[in-house]
Amino acid sequence: MVNFNVSDFSKLQPNYFGYDNLDRMTDYRNDLNWFEKLNKKNVKIVPVWNSSILFERAIKSQENFTSILFPNLYDFEEFIENQNLKILLGSRNKSTVNEIFLCIDFSNSTQKKINSIMQSFGEFRSLRDASPKLDKFKGSLAAYAIAISNWHKQNKFCNTCGAKTLVSNAGHQINCSQKHCAYIQFPRMDPAVIMLIHNNNKTLLGRQTIWPKGMYSTLAGFVEPGETLENAVAREAYEEAGIKVHKIKYHSSQPWPFPSSLMLGFFAEATSTKIKINKSEIEDVRWFTKGELLNFHDQNKFLPRKISIARRLIDDWLNEK
Repeated sequence: MVNFNVSDFSKLQPNYFGYDNLDRMTDYRNDLNWFEKLNKKNVKIVPVWNSSILFERAIKSQENFTSILFPNLYDFEEFIENQNLKILLGSRNKSTVNEIFLCIDFSNSTQKKINSIMQSFGEFRSLRDASPKLDKFKGSLAAYAIAISNWHKQNKFCNTCGAKTLVSNAGHQINCSQKHCAYIQFPRMDPAVIMLIHNNNKTLLGRQTIWPKGMYSTLAGFVEPGETLENAVAREAYEEAGIKVHKIKYHSSQPWPFPSSLMLGFFAEATSTKIKINKSEIEDVRWFTKGELLNFHDQNKFLPRKISIARRLIDDWLNEK
């Protein structure tokens, strides 16, 4: 079992979607009959449908959805068809049972069919609907399932010759179907930096046009080829807001499966404070004091949801002594 908990070597707790206490069972992936050899009574499935995850309906709660749902395989076997993508996610020991987790992608099913299958279990919703109060392991496993199923959705044809691709390695590899090409591809994630830029008692937050009215968050952007993470932080800060930074310090990371990013969080100190907004990239950028952020709702503004690393960066800065 090759895994670890970030809290073993850091005082920081993992960000939501990052609680990966999972044995990914890499030794099983090369076996062509891996699915048939699973101990089915210990298998739980992570159902995915059009990049959504299955939530259990609440019965007596004010919240519409109270839990991410991983049904037992034997409750679902009659609904699984040959064309459903199966991905071996991994396992974990729980009490005396070794639970095995299997992603089943039902995206080839119509809305009507998926409703008939899931009506007794729950409802598919965006993982963005997850609350940070929900089980962190389930949230992380759901993010893993969505990210890798999205990767499959985007790579049904070979990037080299355009032929159809074939799934192998228990869902963790894609092969070109043409022998003369033989192109092989593995899951990819897009690295993006996200940074809290501060100057004394103020922090720099911005907003994009497509965001809900009043929402402000930290600046962020994708890392370009041939670029270090630190350079990406400095470039994005200058491109979006005209702010120069130094003392760039790594904070933490977060898988972000919308659709397949790895967010790399940083703190950075501003060496200039005059804002020059790049309207082609961002709608508004402002400096906010800690006092203003603590009373953000009084200004008809709000911060990102607590499941995001952006909110983690802001909260940790606010709580600095």
